[in-house]
Amino acid sequence: MKSPSRIFAFLTLATAFTLGCAFFGEVMESLSGAPAIVETVEVAPTAFADDSSPTGPTLQGDVDLAELFSPVWESRDYLQEYFVEQPVEDAVLAQGALDGLVSFVNEQELELDEILASEDAPRAQSLAEEAETPADTNGAFDDFWKAWRTIQFGDAELEGTYEDLMHAALSSMVEALGDPHTAFMDPNQVQQSNIQLEGEYDGIGAFVDTTTEFVTIVAPMEGSPAEQAGLKPGDMVIAVDGEDMAGIPGEAVINRILGPAGSQVVLTILREEEPEPFDVEVVRAHINVPSVQGEILEGNIAYVQLLTFGANSATELHDKLEVLFAENPRGLILDLRNNGGGFLNTAVAITSEFLTGGVVLYEEYGDGTRDDYSAFSGGIATEIYLVVLVNEGTASASEILAGAIQDYERGLLVGQTTFGKGSVQQPVALSNDQGALRITVAHWLTPDERLIHGVGLTPDVAVELTDEDFENELDPQLDAAIDLINENAATTSVQD
Repeated sequence: MKSPSRIFAFLTLATAFTLGCAFFGEVMESLSGAPAIVETVEVAPTAFADDSSPTGPTLQGDVDLAELFSPVWESRDYLQEYFVEQPVEDAVLAQGALDGLVSFVNEQELELDEILASEDAPRAQSLAEEAETPADTNGAFDDFWKAWRTIQFGDAELEGTYEDLMHAALSSMVEALGDPHTAFMDPNQVQQSNIQLEGEYDGIGAFVDTTTEFVTIVAPMEGSPAEQAGLKPGDMVIAVDGEDMAGIPGEAVINRILGPAGSQVVLTILREEEPEPFDVEVVRAHINVPSVQGEILEGNIAYVQLLTFGANSATELHDKLEVLFAENPRGLILDLRNNGGGFLNTAVAITSEFLTGGVVLYEEYGDGTRDDYSAFSGGIATEIYLVVLVNEGTASASEILAGAIQDYERGLLVGQTTFGKGSVQQPVALSNDQGALRITVAHWLTPDERLIHGVGLTPDVAVELTDEDFENELDPQLDAAIDLINENAATTSVQD
């Protein structure tokens, strides 16, 4: 059978590339009271870049080191207090920061030891003091400051700003912990990452692919300015407001396309069937990013695809189920394929739609203590015959939902083994608008206390979906789910 709406597949593949969406939700002011995030997994990582960075040799002049390094020391404090694997040693962080400086220089085809600092350069220790390096680091950052001195007062003309250099050091410092889900995000990445889980933004309303030579439209959102302006899947944005986008990173192009509702942007489009590029004027609007799609399939089977676990996803899912259940369907297919996750609290709320009660997950911290999250009452899909579609892109919050359904034998998982991300991240905004940190603070376990991190969930019914199937618009995983409902739900419906 062909997919009931092939665009659903495109949308899930493109969720990391909407006009302003990525992998991490609202950044809160502090760790206390912030919603935990079960991190969304990017389908295809792209390079983030701030298009405001100047070109040419700009790494020169004076800089307020105390202000510049405030987010570095903040990050150190947060990591040493909250990171799931303790202790976090200063020696590890310092080496990571030093590696970031070296990489910054190497990316410009230079070697650090080839740069000579001026004779009147301040001592490294003076720079460390000026930057207010915490005294309890006990000299761990001495080599870092020697390297920074060489770069700041050296004879090399390096492209970038001191902020860029600090970001390189901070990013590498966090990476040194060896946890791929604990990371520093620069301000541009934070802006892009907020939108998917918040579910709204100002822009043109299109899913895009940033991995191509030019940002390419995957699909305009229904009723969006992009759709009204006539943009089509496959359209390549080669210029924005008359400025050539050749060689500009995709996220920087997106920054140019985003803008206040009511304002206009002119996109120069290259379309395969058109002989010449042409301009399209689009009036931006406030966009609500859908996280739920659904319909009634042939045979009166309800089909719902959940794209993310965002701030509005639980309400959207509940509303969609009410609409579909008004048709008294014989069974429900919940499609979690390529859903990379989202907010932890949203995962609990959505899981509660399918369970009558019980623990949804356990959250286990580095010291061995646990918190448990129980299902809320009032779920409206606790009785209907349920099949859940999963694949290798089903991750994190999606695995919380799928794992609980499997442990309670509430439904069958159909498809392929899931991603296997069993950790919880906490976001924290850094001072001076210098980005944000997300920290792995715990691992989670299913109701049966299964740790799926690095393992994933094994489906009850294994069904592969090949590239050939996708190219031919075939969906054997969906077919298998339909067959299960037809075989087992003949006398089961919402009203039974």
